Amino acid sequence: MKEVREKKATATVRTLAGHVKPSADPARGQILHHYESAMKLLQEGKVEKAKVAFEAMLKGNAGDLSDRDRVHLSACNRQINQKQISFATPEERYDYAVSLVNTGNYDDAREHLDAILKANPSADFAYYGLSVLESLTGRAEDCLQHLSEAMRLNPRNRIQARSDSDFQDMADDPRFTELLYPEIS
Repeated sequence: MKEVREKKATATVRTLAGHVKPSADPARGQILHHYESAMKLLQEGKVEKAKVAFEAMLKGNAGDLSDRDRVHLSACNRQINQKQISFATPEERYDYAVSLVNTGNYDDAREHLDAILKANPSADFAYYGLSVLESLTGRAEDCLQHLSEAMRLNPRNRIQARSDSDFQDMADDPRFTELLYPEIS
């Protein structure tokens, strides 16, 4: 019976901070509560509020959670800065979206390409960028649709797509071949 009580006393509790030993120290409990609240804000997309919460924890004594606070604070700052990026031209925004595609940040790239099209529905380069993105993410139907629109708006996109290695996953799709080489069909 005594062994069971000792095991309970040393058992850990799973929290957002990981597995931690319960503490009789009220200050430690308060730190964990603040950390969990900040993490919840971050997970809910309330980045500005999460940033303030992580900063407040670092100003106080976050103890062994200081490193985690810094990591999450850095993530908050990155997200905030990303939202504040401004572009002088749609082409500049497109170049940024391409850089996101090249680093595998597909969701953010899609947001930027969609924003270009929302502002300028005849931006053939944005349709082309989306077709590349869809090819890389295995969405063949969307790839074909976007590439078709890019070529309708600017026939030179057909020539570019023929030698674009980003479409290598589409090469075996007969619809893709027909789209790029209509003269053969």
